[in-house]
Amino acid sequence: MRTGFIKRRLPVVLALSLVIASMVLGACTPQTNEPGGQTGEVDKVKIGILYPLSGVAANVGLDSKYGIELAVEIINGSYDFNLPLAKEEGLPGLGGAKVELVVADHQGLPEKGQSEVERLVTQEGVVGVVGCYLSSVTQTASQAAERLGIPFVNGSSSAIGLTERGLKWFFRTGPHDAHIVGNLFDLMDDVRAEKGKEILTIGLIHENTLQGADMGDMAQKLADERGYEVVCRFPFPPGSNDVTSEVQSLKAKDPDVIIMQAQTPDAVLFMKTMKQFDYNPDAVLGYGAGFVDPKFFEVFGKNAEGVITKAAWALDIAENREDTKKIADMFREKFNQEMTENSSRNFTAFLTLAEAINRAGSTDPEAIRQALVETDIPGDQLIMPWEGIKFDSSGQNIYASGVCTQVFNGIHRTVWPFDFASEEIIWPRQNWSELE
Repeated sequence: MRTGFIKRRLPVVLALSLVIASMVLGACTPQTNEPGGQTGEVDKVKIGILYPLSGVAANVGLDSKYGIELAVEIINGSYDFNLPLAKEEGLPGLGGAKVELVVADHQGLPEKGQSEVERLVTQEGVVGVVGCYLSSVTQTASQAAERLGIPFVNGSSSAIGLTERGLKWFFRTGPHDAHIVGNLFDLMDDVRAEKGKEILTIGLIHENTLQGADMGDMAQKLADERGYEVVCRFPFPPGSNDVTSEVQSLKAKDPDVIIMQAQTPDAVLFMKTMKQFDYNPDAVLGYGAGFVDPKFFEVFGKNAEGVITKAAWALDIAENREDTKKIADMFREKFNQEMTENSSRNFTAFLTLAEAINRAGSTDPEAIRQALVETDIPGDQLIMPWEGIKFDSSGQNIYASGVCTQVFNGIHRTVWPFDFASEEIIWPRQNWSELE
């Protein structure tokens, strides 16, 4: 009898199990990630952004977020700018759908970046992610996006290896370390050749992170190739409390030029310690990061004068481009600070993803990915000083490039390439006593 009972009830049990399973799967799977996604008219499109909004890089993360918030305002509004998606409200390819930001904080932790991408996709239902600034976090976060089959667009992580992993869902709009470090060495070559300055020795300071190691290795390689001697190299942990021994060693070695990669607190700490010991190299070449953060100038004041840094964007670029100037003015009015290379790069990365979603006319991840592959935005539709945005087979923008800027009265001004300079480069930098 028991066997017969089981046989009679088994079809009912199986049917109930299938119903329950389908309900659970339906509840757990975001609508936007169903095969085919949504096409035509939708009310909103959710895009996730992931930055360090707490931790040592919080100021840069907030600046990056501001750039994206301005991009969303322009996309969802109507502005007479020669930019993608500026003139019509929302995404016309999806019936005027508005873009909705879903913001996440990875705290500078690679494992947090990975888990936040998983949450953004599986719980929030975003159709794409933009982030993460820190290369070590971008590495894990983009791997999570790859596994989930969601487009991941990066604007400001420069580790070379990020586009050498064979990923199909990862796209980088900005330059990588080979571009950036190459620009610094091109600058030094030109200072020697065209300005007649002697530059023989280099000191390297960088974080013991993915981006820091990338920068240090590339700088060492280029120094060897171009006839410079690296006399010291100091990797350090982010968030250091004391760098006295490093600065004393630097002063003892006395390189002509310091190339330094650091987040804002560490950049300030190194520079303050250099001043404390009256160490005056001919030039400090900042590797972006903390050196373009408005907080750096707020804390360090006039002592920041003469610092040179790589940049994918500079405020004086806006002076000669009407739309770029208007957007920089909007940024200043909205956030009460100047637009920087961090806010501009992430503004551009977000706009690139939104333009691809619009062109896809769908929230289907594969359709968006294919639209990103086919992206070809001309330079005159960008606020960046690039020829355009077009991705190679690795997902790297082939037109990404940079300039070098120097601090004049608290403002970054372009000093290289010399043909595009708005100010004559100061070399050597003023001594600390001259900045009193």
